[in-house]
Formats: sequence, C-alpha cells, structure tokens
Amino acid sequence: MSSGTYGRYVALGDSQTEGLWDGDDENGLRGWADRLAGQLAELNPELHYANLAVRGRLAHQVRAEQLDAALALEPDLATVVAGMNDLLRPGFDADAVAGELEHMFAALTDAGATVATLTFPDVAKLVPIAKPLTHRVVSLNARIHEAAVRHGVAILETFHHPVTTDPRIWSPDRLHASPLGHERIAAGMAYALGLPGSSADWREPLPPLPSSGSMHFTKTELWWLASFLGPWIGRRVRGRSSGDGRAPKRPDLTPAR
Repeated sequence: MSSGTYGRYVALGDSQTEGLWDGDDENGLRGWADRLAGQLAELNPELHYANLAVRGRLAHQVRAEQLDAALALEPDLATVVAGMNDLLRPGFDADAVAGELEHMFAALTDAGATVATLTFPDVAKLVPIAKPLTHRVVSLNARIHEAAVRHGVAILETFHHPVTTDPRIWSPDRLHASPLGHERIAAGMAYALGLPGSSADWREPLPPLPSSGSMHFTKTELWWLASFLGPWIGRRVRGRSSGDGRAPKRPDLTPAR
C-alpha cells in the first residue's frame, strides 16, 4: 500500500484524460484524472496537479507534445493513457503504439516518477460493429502490460471486468466515459497505485439493466450511427481532429484544491 503522499501529479493523454463528457467545455471538464487528483489531495493537501492531455491525440502526438513538458514539471506521479485513437485508425500498428507508450514510461520512471497506466476494455461489447477491433485491443493490451512490467509502472487492467463495458459507464458516443465511468477509472487508478482507502470496488458490476426489445436496440444503433459514427468518419475523411487548435486545459502545476 502506497502512502499516497505525492506532491506533483502530471497527467498525459488524450480525451479520456482531458475529461470529455464529465462536464463540458463551457463550464469546465472534470474527468478521471481530476477526480484522482482530488483523492490525492485528501492525502496531501499540498498536492499540485497539471493535466497536459488534449483530445484526439494519437500516442506519438502525446509523446511528442506532452512528454518534455511533463518532465520539465518534475512530477513524482504521472499517468500515461493513450492508444485508443490509434486503435480506430486503419493503419494501426500495436508495436509502434506500445513503443511510444514505453518511451514515456521509461523517461518518466527514469526521472524518478511513479507512473500509472491502463489497458483497454473490449470495445466490441459496446459497439457491435467494432468486433473486428477486438484482436487489436488484445494485442495492444498485451504490449502495454509487458512494457509496464518492464518499467515498474502501475497498471489498471480493464479488459476482463464486465463493468468496463456496461453502457452506463460510457457516454452516448461510446468512445468516452460518462461521469460514472470517470469515477470508476479514478477509483481503479487509486487502487492500482495502492492509495490508502482504495479498494477493488471499482470493478463491482452495476445493478442489472432491464431487458429491451430488438426494436429498441435497432433504433439505438441507428441513432448512434447518425449522431456519432458519421461525424467521426467525416472528420477522418477531411483530415480533421477534434483536438485541432486546442491546448491543454491545465498546463501548469497548480494546487489541486
């Protein structure tokens, strides 16, 4: 069990770490990293926290744009979560993505930081048409796990826990966590880090959902295709990213509360 008395926490990553769907751009995003910082601040009120994550970033962009900035902040704790955006691209290369993550693991741990990361859930259980991606998830998860072990990185394993594909912990777009999902990720990260007061409860299943008919399922899938998949494909075709022109929401270490 860790003492949990970290003083300088820096989060690197993409939209999940930025906190999409937990709050909004107008009133501010929260997200699992902010929630984890709140837990850390309960253990050390002097905690300072920075969040360098930017939505839409691929793993190599996270390394290129965020790693040096993170190292300059001299964190004693860092979280590195990236790779889901890569998984969705046609030219996905598990070795290349894992290599980018391992480069960040190595640089941060060599600088004296405790580092935590996570593996990804089975996206096909959330989006049936994504079934061909399952082998990509399994392949990348294995490589993330191996790299984490090599560098002593704490790892939140998600693939085998049914709650991680419960639709209630995901936002309507099925790509980002809901507020409840961000809460569960933060609790899982705290557990992976061995923080005092953390537990394995983060992976407990939610109460069963009432069954719905095939008509409801079909309507839901058609709505999702029109509302989220279509616009996402449109951005890819135009070579656009949801993160174009965006900067980190919290680039400097400031008091977590």
